[in-house]
Amino acid sequence: MRTIYLKTKLFTGFAFLVFSINSCDSFVEVDLPKSQLANTVVFEDYATATAVLTDIYSKIRDKGILTGSNTGVSNQLGNYTDEIVCYGTPANPSLPFYNNQLLATTPGITEYWNSTYNQIYAANSVIEGVTANIKLSPENINQLQGEALFIRGLLHFYLTNLFGEIPYIKQTDYKINSVVGRMSTDEFYQNIIQDLEKAVELLPDNYSSTERIRPNKLVARALLSRVYLYQKLYAKAANQASFILNQTTLFNLEANTNNVFLIASKETIWQLKSAAAGRNTLEATVFIFKSGPPPLVALSNNLVNTFSNQDQRKINWIKNVSNGTTTWYHSFKYKEQNPTAKSLEFSVVFRLAEQYLIRAEARAYQGDLTGAKEDLNKIRNRAGLANTDAQTQDEILKAVLQERRWELFTEHGHRFFDLKRQNQIDQTLSGIKNGWNPTDVLLPLPQSELSANPNLLPQNLGY
Repeated sequence: MRTIYLKTKLFTGFAFLVFSINSCDSFVEVDLPKSQLANTVVFEDYATATAVLTDIYSKIRDKGILTGSNTGVSNQLGNYTDEIVCYGTPANPSLPFYNNQLLATTPGITEYWNSTYNQIYAANSVIEGVTANIKLSPENINQLQGEALFIRGLLHFYLTNLFGEIPYIKQTDYKINSVVGRMSTDEFYQNIIQDLEKAVELLPDNYSSTERIRPNKLVARALLSRVYLYQKLYAKAANQASFILNQTTLFNLEANTNNVFLIASKETIWQLKSAAAGRNTLEATVFIFKSGPPPLVALSNNLVNTFSNQDQRKINWIKNVSNGTTTWYHSFKYKEQNPTAKSLEFSVVFRLAEQYLIRAEARAYQGDLTGAKEDLNKIRNRAGLANTDAQTQDEILKAVLQERRWELFTEHGHRFFDLKRQNQIDQTLSGIKNGWNPTDVLLPLPQSELSANPNLLPQNLGY
């Protein structure tokens, strides 16, 4: 893991935040020197406090679970399930995921753990730094705390869905963190829900800019709807999704699927801004290739062949590449592989289509089959497909799961998480992934963490 130190530098009157990174063995060793973060003037000024959050967002974009690079879950969990086929050299970090050969010492596993807890640690530093800070306005304190709570809930959500029972970290005190133990999944989710409900209370109603890169109440609600769905709190999931779907002045499904992932898309709820003007997404650099065989990954025929030829998602979100004898396919949701005169695409984390699918599933479980079909058909019709012919609750739930596969492929591991929570993963992957075992629904805890803190034992089953 890496220790985060905060320094401020002044250049021509502007305060810039810099995280300098020093090596350490584990997130539990991350401590905050008193003079450098929690008790510093950084959090007494809204601009520099905002710079801390901006830096966290850039870290989320570039490293760890939600990065769009080939080490993030959009790619790796696609390899781990039935979305993606791995190519390239033996050095390709996707091979352990694709070949179902993950170990407690696999570097990518340790990277997920360390980078994400590092980001959580930074969010905690914001919460501690702005609490009762008399030099900030109440409105600024609320926004900063709300964003940090959202980040903490978001990252913990992904961690528990990857690793199972793990620590929920709410402080920066290394003495506490160094001996922290695992938490039950139910208690863990209660912490996520508490953080997100508080974030909804604190965050502003409106976006800070048209780019939708700073979370507001609606962004926190979008995550809450997903969390409630995963926890089978279907009425609450449907209510949160409905609140968002009713904001028709802000959000609408894009009629043309080519426009869904553009920066100005009316479908975007929250996105991560690119690193510099003219830069686009890391996802495009990973998934797009011009000639075969693919240098890193390609979409699996198992996925591509399930689409109807009339499906606009197949037409506009999947592209084929042939060498004359073999045809490969790649994700083409993000279309700008190279820099452009100005940035055209940011990495979308939450978008409106998921909210329709969340509400469809939640309504089906509650017995509102008509409402569930209406939501499902919104997504199908936008894709150029006819209304679903599903009738019973079981048929509709299966149809929603299938629609999620078509709509959300290569987006932040949805397929893996959906198969897990629907208890479909073993029957789906056992015939596809060599040596698939039921225990593979969880990743191994990093061996370095178990060695540093025995309170994290036992290791997840199967490893």
